[in-house]
Amino acid sequence: MSSKRSDKVAEAIHELVSGLLIKGVKDPRIGFATITGVKLADDLHLATIYFSVIGDDSDKKSAEQGLNSARGFIRKEMAKSLRMRYVPDIIFRYDESVDYGRRIDTLLDEIIPAETNDDNENSQ
Repeated sequence: MSSKRSDKVAEAIHELVSGLLIKGVKDPRIGFATITGVKLADDLHLATIYFSVIGDDSDKKSAEQGLNSARGFIRKEMAKSLRMRYVPDIIFRYDESVDYGRRIDTLLDEIIPAETNDDNENSQ
């Protein structure tokens, strides 16, 4: 039953932090950061917030620094919005799965034209 509660709280945190990035956080380092997911510990004391950024490694590091500097503000807003006895501590982590998905798409794009050319040559 606690995992169901942690899933609901994680979703609420996801929506709240996503909204704060759009409206509340003014740090230019964050840029085009997108919250991709939230994983909440079973005891609800630690939330790992995953984000992605369009750009290179320096953009990723800059966004992570901006998010970490806004951590206090984000926790304060979480305390206002969430009806919880304890507001979870937050950690920001770059979501590697986005890069992994892009790499798979690139590989598939390389394979598909090669298969199309092979089919055209075999039919002639």
